[in-house]
Amino acid sequence: MAQWVDRYWTSKDGLKLHYRDYAGPHERPPILCLPGLTRNARDFEPVADRLAGEWRILAVEFRGRGQSEYDPDPANYVPHTYAADVLKLLDQLGIADAVFFGTSLGGIVTMLMSSTDPERIAGAVINDIGPVVEDTGIDRLRNYVGKGGVFANWAEARAAAATRNGIAFPHYSAEQWDAFARRMASERPDGTVRSDYDMAIAQPFATIKGTPDFDPWPLIDGLTDKPVLLVRGETSDLLSIATAERIIATLPKAELVTVPGVGHAPILDEPEAVAGIDRLLAKVLAEQ
Repeated sequence: MAQWVDRYWTSKDGLKLHYRDYAGPHERPPILCLPGLTRNARDFEPVADRLAGEWRILAVEFRGRGQSEYDPDPANYVPHTYAADVLKLLDQLGIADAVFFGTSLGGIVTMLMSSTDPERIAGAVINDIGPVVEDTGIDRLRNYVGKGGVFANWAEARAAAATRNGIAFPHYSAEQWDAFARRMASERPDGTVRSDYDMAIAQPFATIKGTPDFDPWPLIDGLTDKPVLLVRGETSDLLSIATAERIIATLPKAELVTVPGVGHAPILDEPEAVAGIDRLLAKVLAEQ
């Protein structure tokens, strides 16, 4: 496993937020990893194990996740707040631009930042999300987000992970489900295992619609001249084929990679995703 240093930054409203800093050359833009709704920095361990050292990797934990402080006001658990937190981190570190790796919610934050601060994005991997999100996928997430986050032991946590996510990874082995569970949860001093996020994130998520009241497509306009890799799970219930194809048609430098036999969201260690990421990073370097 690649080595990292735990570091922290402070949001504009005073929360202590955590990220993993994997060392790499400073003459390249770092890879900035932004996780999904209920996830944390550990989700990007496969990416870091492969690329750390060759690239500096910053694996962020949004407020209310992992080692980041929980927000006393759940209304702040929204993409605009996360984007402001990420921008504060980049400013604090003096990073002009980064290669954004955004999974699900992290991809939404990436698109949002591309609409407000496109110069901070050297390239992007958008993992299984788009400007339009399918309501069927949103409804599935609502069935478990913020519910039942405490497990008696790792076996129970592993079983829950398989039940909730089996539709996305139908061919996973027991070993893979164990690794999955250990990325999403942690063991507490009392021996219980708990999901690593504030259950209150479910409150603003409860009212989210897949297609917002505004036109979401201008969100990706800031990526028009950027190298982009769009990764889609073949059976994804959040990113439709039609939305993926429209993204590719809209962004001249975008490539679509489909991961077969996987739903929402690919782990980014699949051969198709790995090859696509390598092509994306080569394009980023060519434009430096």
